[in-house]
Amino acid sequence: MKKRLSLESTGVIVCATVLSLIGLVMQYSASCYAAETQFGDAFYYVKKQAISLVVAIVVMVGARYIKTDYLYKARYIILATSCMLLAMVFIPGIGVENYGATRWINLGFTTFQPSDIAKFGLVIFIASCLNKKSALTFRNMMPILLATLAVCGLIMLEPNMSVTMCVGLSVIIMLFAGGCRLKHFAIMAIPVVIGVVALIFMEPYRLKRLMAFVDPWASPLGEGYQLIQSYYALGSGGLFGLGLFNSRQKYLFLTFSESDFILSIIGEELGWVGVVILLLIFIALIICGVRIAMRATDRFDGYLAVGITAVIAVQTLLNVAVVSGSIPPTGLPLPFVSNGGTSLVCFMASIGILVNIDSKSQQSFANHKIY
Repeated sequence: MKKRLSLESTGVIVCATVLSLIGLVMQYSASCYAAETQFGDAFYYVKKQAISLVVAIVVMVGARYIKTDYLYKARYIILATSCMLLAMVFIPGIGVENYGATRWINLGFTTFQPSDIAKFGLVIFIASCLNKKSALTFRNMMPILLATLAVCGLIMLEPNMSVTMCVGLSVIIMLFAGGCRLKHFAIMAIPVVIGVVALIFMEPYRLKRLMAFVDPWASPLGEGYQLIQSYYALGSGGLFGLGLFNSRQKYLFLTFSESDFILSIIGEELGWVGVVILLLIFIALIICGVRIAMRATDRFDGYLAVGITAVIAVQTLLNVAVVSGSIPPTGLPLPFVSNGGTSLVCFMASIGILVNIDSKSQQSFANHKIY
């Protein structure tokens, strides 16, 4: 007889599905005016996201039944494929440039963002490394650091500072779970800080964004514009919001309102209460992911669950921090909620893997009781 899903597995599926459905509703509200103006169809973005959600659910179900042993055996292929896809964005005719960045691959009928795939590809590789050796020494960490450098380097060339930050912080969490010592983190932090400072001064727009973060009203029509409009949205929402579909900032004031800054529209329409409820769903999902990781019976499965949960948690935290003005503005979608087909499919696939890991652990416990 087939074993029922555990509370944690049910939790991650329900949370991810609810967040995705909330995303569809809020994407319509945030994008209907812009879509009608630009494409003559108020449902333009929502239709594409709905198709992506159907694909994402199918992929999630499929990932639920893929043995994690196969992922472990294919770790080098997965890492190499991730790097190859990241490199393909620079091939003329294949890579798509938008807003000064080359982050997408053109398939003819659609585009996708390789960095969304590479995040989880790197997680799989790191989990396999930690399965073999702990992160107690630099020698043990060397394959992880080299792989991270390769992936982050390619992402930075796009350029995409936000995804690089997400990947870097997720790797730190995995290394911490793998036993990396604080003194090693301190040593690694030195070149990272130097590198970040150098990258900021190498590209003038990054320095402008940093200055806009310090004082957005110094450039209200320039680099500070987006953050100011986000403040207006969140501030006008108050405690309970203006009401669903009643946003004012979506009328071409707040750009990327259906993607990177969708949380601003949620805050404007549903208020502080709505934002808190949304974040509580994310917290519930992350707690379930942590519990799945803690009771995994296989080292690789445990580290893989840690990595997946870390990516979800870090990307959510960074998006909230950007929208609220807690860190310099940078483009990073809110998992499951923001518009973006590749992101949604990858995150839903990761949910399927979490359920897979939990089911494997439950089966192992059941077999242990029998014997």
